[in-house]
Amino acid sequence: MISLYVDGSCLENQNISKDSPAAWGLVVVKGDNGLGKGTGEIIEEVSGTVVTSDGNENYLGAQVGSNNTAELSGFAGALRWLLINGDNVPVVIRTDSLYAGNLATGKWKAKANLELVESLQTLWREVSSIRDIEWEHVKAHRGHRWNERADHLALRCAQGIAPIPLSFWKPGQR
Repeated sequence: MISLYVDGSCLENQNISKDSPAAWGLVVVKGDNGLGKGTGEIIEEVSGTVVTSDGNENYLGAQVGSNNTAELSGFAGALRWLLINGDNVPVVIRTDSLYAGNLATGKWKAKANLELVESLQTLWREVSSIRDIEWEHVKAHRGHRWNERADHLALRCAQGIAPIPLSFWKPGQR
């Protein structure tokens, strides 16, 4: 099984706009037990900004940069990663956003970010039709190692600066 940890970040979440700096981080881990105690090995780390320009090839429907659109875009980034990386092992996406997880699976009905949620749900259906996938909620800012790493990647991407290498916290890791 592999685990994909996703988090979003927005620097100006009070007065959001099309130009608000918002981003997401994704940490793909093999051999994780889900408890956040540091087991597992990172396969890949990815981050990206929330795309609000419909002329961009990565546009998913976000109208503004916000924490919610960052969480949704990150979840979509995880699903896109799964489509490109074709292993057929079971997958769990772990996020601290009940909003993103429940909207992705259609458990909740979207009241905002309708186009982005529609894109996300389309990705969820596509991935779940070709592999075993589920999602789990993890508590934010509670020291869960991989969730904290995804949060770090998202924040640094929103700030426009490179993440601190994992080896800073754990020597021997990339």
